[in-house]
Amino acid sequence: MLHIKGRVLVGPDTGELADDIAGDIRDELWVVDGRITFERPAGARDVRLIEGWVLPGLVDAHCHVGLDAHGAVDESTSEKQALTDRDAGALLLRDAGSPADTRWIDEREDLPRIIRAGRHIARTKRYIRNYAHEIEPEDLVAYVAAEARRGDGWVKLVGDWIDRETGDLGACWPRGAVEAAIAEAHRLGARVTAHCFAEESLAPLVEAGIDCIEHATGLTEETIPLFAERGVAIVPTLVNIATFPRLALGGEAKFPRWADHMRRLHARRYETVRAAYDAGIPIYTGTDAGGGLAHGLVGQEVAELVKAGIPARDALSAATWGARAWLGRPGLTEGASADLVVYDTDPREDVRVLTTPRRVVLRGRVVG
Repeated sequence: MLHIKGRVLVGPDTGELADDIAGDIRDELWVVDGRITFERPAGARDVRLIEGWVLPGLVDAHCHVGLDAHGAVDESTSEKQALTDRDAGALLLRDAGSPADTRWIDEREDLPRIIRAGRHIARTKRYIRNYAHEIEPEDLVAYVAAEARRGDGWVKLVGDWIDRETGDLGACWPRGAVEAAIAEAHRLGARVTAHCFAEESLAPLVEAGIDCIEHATGLTEETIPLFAERGVAIVPTLVNIATFPRLALGGEAKFPRWADHMRRLHARRYETVRAAYDAGIPIYTGTDAGGGLAHGLVGQEVAELVKAGIPARDALSAATWGARAWLGRPGLTEGASADLVVYDTDPREDVRVLTTPRRVVLRGRVVG
């Protein structure tokens, strides 16, 4: 049994007296049989006390357990990836595409919960080797249906990638193909997201009914209102976008047009995210860990959102209360699984504390 005291931030609008009365901040909670209760258990014995500022387990809504820069990895490497995320406080992961079968992780009480999007679906020779199903448009509906059944309510498309004929980023799918594919995913109860860097791929995907866009660096004054109107979420992965200049440098000899485009997308990344926020577009945290990027960076991603101009409490919500609601998973509520992180100081005052959790509790057990 655990007794957690301090300031328990159970909701996003916390800090004012009225909010305290409404229950958004609690002074304590208990963990009994792995679940949260706000009622003091009768006859509590052998209780471990933990004190600090408490948040729901953080959410990395774009990572890749079971994947590295070369493709699928073995179970030992996948375990290390998941443990790294867990120790950083990321207890709920949306795996945005992986060729590895990581279902065995679900049986481990000490590893984060994962919501899988199956395996990436890409156009032939239009994505990173060994990552995706590489297919042509006539097969898109069938592959989306298969991955909708394989995943946990999500399917991941590669919406754009470098086109070697033009030497620049280009959309991968004709409109009719994605309309049919997204409709099939929705029929099967799955949501659809897509990797998109460039501008031109966005409007057709949103108009086809897509639910989310990853990275979304190509948002413009023309497409931002469309996203807001349709309620399409974005996961900016700013810690990954920071690598664009290095990628551009490596590829500019062969694809100078693409390299210039990547640098321009990088240069306006904060402006893009702030404009999306101002328009009311839902924004959630994701790191893109597992490809060329290390796991355990969700705290840094929250800090990047703040650097982009998003208020600290909304940046926190993008990694906690709001993200969990979006993914259909509970936070710090009566009877919920005790998945929470404890910090030394108030994360609303300085989100950088997220990178140094005092304690990590998963399924009611102190694991870090």
